[in-house]
Amino acid sequence: MSAYEKQMSGGTAPRRVFSLALLFSLLCSTALVAASGNAAAFEIFGIKLWGSSEDEDADIVDPLRYAVTIEAPDADEDLAEKLENASALKDDEERPVSGSLGLLAKARGDRDQLVAALYADARYEGVVTITIEGKPLDDLPPDAEFSGPQPIPVVINIATGPKFTLGDIRLAGDAAGLAGADFGLIAGGDAGSGAVLKAEASIVRALKEEGRPLAKVTEREIIADHATSTLDVTLTVAAGPVAGYGDTTVEGTEKVDRDFTEYMTGLKRGRQYSPEEIDEARDRLLGLEVFNSVTLKEADSLDADGNIPIGVEVSERKPRYFGLGGTFSNTEGLGLEGYWGHRNLFGRAEKLRIEGAISGIGSNELTELNYNAGIMFEKPGVVGPASKFFAGANTVLEHPDAYDHFSVKGNTGLSYELDRQQTVSAEVALDYSKITDSFGKHTYLIASIPLRYVFDNRDSRLNPTTGFRALAYAEPSYDILNGAAFVKLRGEGSAYQSLDAASKFVLA
Repeated sequence: MSAYEKQMSGGTAPRRVFSLALLFSLLCSTALVAASGNAAAFEIFGIKLWGSSEDEDADIVDPLRYAVTIEAPDADEDLAEKLENASALKDDEERPVSGSLGLLAKARGDRDQLVAALYADARYEGVVTITIEGKPLDDLPPDAEFSGPQPIPVVINIATGPKFTLGDIRLAGDAAGLAGADFGLIAGGDAGSGAVLKAEASIVRALKEEGRPLAKVTEREIIADHATSTLDVTLTVAAGPVAGYGDTTVEGTEKVDRDFTEYMTGLKRGRQYSPEEIDEARDRLLGLEVFNSVTLKEADSLDADGNIPIGVEVSERKPRYFGLGGTFSNTEGLGLEGYWGHRNLFGRAEKLRIEGAISGIGSNELTELNYNAGIMFEKPGVVGPASKFFAGANTVLEHPDAYDHFSVKGNTGLSYELDRQQTVSAEVALDYSKITDSFGKHTYLIASIPLRYVFDNRDSRLNPTTGFRALAYAEPSYDILNGAAFVKLRGEGSAYQSLDAASKFVLA
């Protein structure tokens, strides 16, 4: 039991083998190389508004400009684009390097990146040749000087070679009972380094889902048969023992309570390890909105009790935030709005937000201005890490042409995440409102119990490409002043399906 839980319960507080080359390509195939510096020039949409290129080069010692030409006659349009995107020389062509040594280093790194890009496309016979001032990179001494007129010509010639497919697939060690086809390793299938890496990760994940936190690939043998353009893959896997969670340690907290952070992971000591629960813990901590980043790391070995210790590293966000805004219309007049919030009010990710708005300034009399003000409070972890208490109140005073409306509403409730895809919530609300129109004055006092269920298995909430979201809402209500009972019902649904591998086209 964590110190936070003790506090909550009243307790005490407190044929040619080239494994190394392929491995390098796996690690590099998705790497991006970027360079940045302090620039005095200001540029937007490619247009310099002030300053000059010389200003940008001021922080570069011995600036040397170069011009790159990429030649890949055998590459199709898609591969040519991938190769160009993988080239740091091409990407940074507008920015000079630091002298001849800088150009040499950049060219050598570029060659590795381009080879990795070829491996990612299953081109294991590909050859990348780089020349600087007409001289092959491998023939240049480490202290070569390029003294010709700038920009120095750099030519990258890429012979892509044939595209390989998977040949013999063998899973050894503790993975011997698994079928490679279940992980995308199929004879004749995609032999790209990314596909092999993805299969490895899937195999390890499958073993970890059995409660084996130390599962890993211990040996990888990759054999490229150039006569048949096939890639034979042998993966030896050690599953390791089934284990539970050990101690959870938290680092990086400053203003957020450390014991509370540990409690919110939901990783109970002794309960069987699950990689899905690790993912849920990470998402839950990020959902508190008090951390910029959250990293959960499993120890390299089990503790004395046979459990796996978990390390949590976090970095905190600024707790306070505010905003101001305004609108103006020749018919509606001036409108002002603002808000202030705190993400960590009492040290345990309690949220407080106060907001208000006023409109109609200049177009309405002072007695007919429109007002809106509200206050909201949230406290996570009240009945378990997956729960959240919330309460709020808001008032509205508005004067549209047809009527005058004044209301005050308060609500309080609890939401609970059943799992990563399902959330339920229930609340109690009381709404007092007064409406004055051409038929007279109408007063209402409505008590209600809003109930909500949400299912959401989309791959992304901001840019979904697959999955669907469904919402069911019911609000039994009773008008205390008028003796009327009624129920509000609402349902929503949305679905998404990618139509291509790159998810450029999504049916929604």
